[in-house]
Amino acid sequence: MTAPPSSRRAAPLPTRVLVREVNWLGDLVMTLPALRAVRRAYPHARLSVMVRHELASFFDGARWLDEVVPYRIRAGVGGWLDRRRVVAALRARRFDLAIIFPRSFESALWPALARIPRRLGYRDDARRLLLTDAARRTPALLAQHQAYDYLSLLREHLGIAGDVADCAIDVELRHRATIDGWLAAHRRRRGPLIGLAVAAAYGPAKEWPAARWVELSDRLFERYGAECVLVGGPSERAKCEQIAAATRHGARIAAGETTIGEAVALLARCDGFAGNDSGSMHVAGALGVPTVGIFGSTNPQRTAPLGARTRVLYHRLECSPCLARTCRFGHYNCLARVEVHEVDAALRDLGAFAASH
Repeated sequence: MTAPPSSRRAAPLPTRVLVREVNWLGDLVMTLPALRAVRRAYPHARLSVMVRHELASFFDGARWLDEVVPYRIRAGVGGWLDRRRVVAALRARRFDLAIIFPRSFESALWPALARIPRRLGYRDDARRLLLTDAARRTPALLAQHQAYDYLSLLREHLGIAGDVADCAIDVELRHRATIDGWLAAHRRRRGPLIGLAVAAAYGPAKEWPAARWVELSDRLFERYGAECVLVGGPSERAKCEQIAAATRHGARIAAGETTIGEAVALLARCDGFAGNDSGSMHVAGALGVPTVGIFGSTNPQRTAPLGARTRVLYHRLECSPCLARTCRFGHYNCLARVEVHEVDAALRDLGAFAASH
């Protein structure tokens, strides 16, 4: 249930609400419980979401939002002009409440320059004076899942309660149609379709060894007749091609061929998913796809995939979670100790291959 906004802090109720969204796909998924809580708390307000241009299609299926405001900031002088346009666009919409999920200075600066009268966010990055309602992340909060960071912000300052399980992603129908066409053109088998996220933007300390992905892809074909599709962004395509070429039975490559909205639709069509701690992992879990997340340097207590059909594989060492991009010892044992048969068993236990029996 959603508690009514506090009469002390939120009267009168806002009529035009801006939510400034985070800058990474996985983090975006983790804000969904809070974003849905805002919608339920203010059902009659105009709810707008501001997000990086390349992430905007994530919200294409979210009919419960009134507006998505994409932005793009160029390098150099062009970026200065882009920032002026962003502030002008916010000012023209006359928002009365801004909820700022990122913790960067600039994410709070734009609503302040746009003269939005109430601005709620965390006081990180020396931005206390830019906020009218500044929150602190306590040690107790940092020991919980990251999704609670956003829910706590709402609860403490707006009296809005939310549920971390309320993370469903709405898939846009036109993206489903595009992906159905892509699958019809690229699939070679009729068995289960398993999505694999073999790369991670953060660095090698989050990436399971390539040889394990090759072995897993072949094992899933030989045991279940499964076909694997490798997902990710354009920068991850080369690694996907390397892994697909090394398999005995082949794998489809979607990395770099889809928008974010289309990638969501593709993952929604999968019977199961395995991946590094990545944006695709978070999307698959929130879609309800049987999802196995492989963790190394990062902390599953903070960033495990949301959703009821998820499993984390994590062999904690004395040095983990280190949160580093590269292993300072050079062995990456936190990842290397996760075995292929563990991923196979986790996918099977979650029901990824139920239709093949």
